[in-house]
Amino acid sequence: MQIAIGLYPEFTALDAIGPYQVFTQIPGVDVVVCAERTGRLSDDNGLLHFDVEHTFAEVASPDVTLVPGGFVTRRLARDRDPIVDWLAATHPTTTFTTSVCTGALLLGAAGLLDGLDATTHWFAYDELARYGARPTEQRVVRQDRIWTAAGVSAGIDLALTLTAELFGPEISQAVQLGIEYDPQPPFDSGAPSKAAPEILDLVRSVSAQKEAEILR
Repeated sequence: MQIAIGLYPEFTALDAIGPYQVFTQIPGVDVVVCAERTGRLSDDNGLLHFDVEHTFAEVASPDVTLVPGGFVTRRLARDRDPIVDWLAATHPTTTFTTSVCTGALLLGAAGLLDGLDATTHWFAYDELARYGARPTEQRVVRQDRIWTAAGVSAGIDLALTLTAELFGPEISQAVQLGIEYDPQPPFDSGAPSKAAPEILDLVRSVSAQKEAEILR
């Protein structure tokens, strides 16, 4: 089985690395990282750099695709970036097509979410709805062959849930134990419905400023 993680410049690292860490623990799975072109590719902070060895053209029929999010996805979706075309081209033959965080906007731009329940980072619910999706605050949403995960850290939840679907709950639990994924955060403010109003406003302000800087 081949699981392809599609990347683009300025993606959010944990969106991809969390699922990558889960999938690479499964024996016999071929995890491939691909992008429009090979070579150096940087994350959204410009601090992590990846040496991508495979192009989208070389990964034409994976069993599972996963696309991470990032503030830049709004522009990529609007401009029909090559990763959108790759998702549209591979989806007819995938077992599952998946996204983490605002990667869902790329699925939407590929025409895959119209009329479906889906999730993304809560900051992007309105953009997601513009593609015909019905945004939900669920951590992981499955609609037939399409799976979407909420913001950033939810990619690990998606990957473990998908692992259970494909390989059984025992394998998923073994991977969870192997990576010691046992979240015990110091505060219960990880979703907009749980966060205090002043925290919500702070994150909205910072996110809006960062989005404006990236998209200007």
